[in-house]
Amino acid sequence: MAGDRQHNAHSRAGAPRRRVLAAALAPMLAGAPTPAHALATGTVRTRSSGLATPVPTTLSDWTGVANTLGRTGDMKRNVMYHTGFPRRDLQVISHGVIVKPALALGSHVSFVRYSDGSTLAMGDVVVTEQELQSFSDALHEHDIQQTAIHKHLLSQTPDIWWIHVHAHGYDTAALARGVRAALDRTSTPPEMPVSPAPSQSVDLDTGGIDTAMGVRGSVDDGIYKSVFVRRETITDGQVVLPPGLGSTSAFNFQPLGGGRAAINGDCAMIASEVQDVLKALRRAGAELVELHNHGLTDEPRLFFTHFWVVGDGARLARALRPAVAATNVVPAG
Repeated sequence: MAGDRQHNAHSRAGAPRRRVLAAALAPMLAGAPTPAHALATGTVRTRSSGLATPVPTTLSDWTGVANTLGRTGDMKRNVMYHTGFPRRDLQVISHGVIVKPALALGSHVSFVRYSDGSTLAMGDVVVTEQELQSFSDALHEHDIQQTAIHKHLLSQTPDIWWIHVHAHGYDTAALARGVRAALDRTSTPPEMPVSPAPSQSVDLDTGGIDTAMGVRGSVDDGIYKSVFVRRETITDGQVVLPPGLGSTSAFNFQPLGGGRAAINGDCAMIASEVQDVLKALRRAGAELVELHNHGLTDEPRLFFTHFWVVGDGARLARALRPAVAATNVVPAG
């Protein structure tokens, strides 16, 4: 009897521990990773708890970053401090077309401040094949992650690569220094002097393109751009990404004369959308360049495909519209 009472007491005392252990092991049994703190504390936080959210900032909040990077940026959606680094030093030719920087050679990095005081830096940097390894080494030396090493163009000369970079921490100055150190391993030109505002007209049927694409486009350094953002809230690790950061679909039209355009684009998709988008692009006559990811820990998991096509701009916009319709996106505000 005494042994039974002792056994029952032990069982009752052990029950809470078993429940804690079961809660900690449940994600593993379901095939999901268990947070490192779960077994140590006996608690498992849900994905929605503890997520840091972006906070509004102004240009004055990023003066130190601007000084470190050696050029001024701009604000996007009041939360992203965005800096462009166009590779105006390169003359890249793809399929006989001289590629303008704003079509596919626009390196850029965005910084976002979060509710927990941390800062996220994300971007896409254009490097030559000769610059790739040294650029990568500089990123590693400053604890900046490479989340994609890929192509935006086919048959381009010289050989160019595009590197997605990602860094998150509480020392914003260190993040900026790391980005600058990596850029210094390339021949990315310094900030261009201020010039008169470029013309906002292009030799394209922009009205027809807008109607076909379902979004009002804009001119960026001679390139007409139609941009969409994912409808979902995208998270990356323990932060919520601002709409459009690392999750845009962009259709870039470079005028070639007579209403014709070279179109280089990028579609943001979840897994269930990928095949429909690839098929729609091919039906439109587009050449597929690369299917890849931009991030490592984004949820929902996003995939991206770059494509290339040349022809009448408005006609191609109509042909490409089904690729947009196959994804859960809205026009960028």
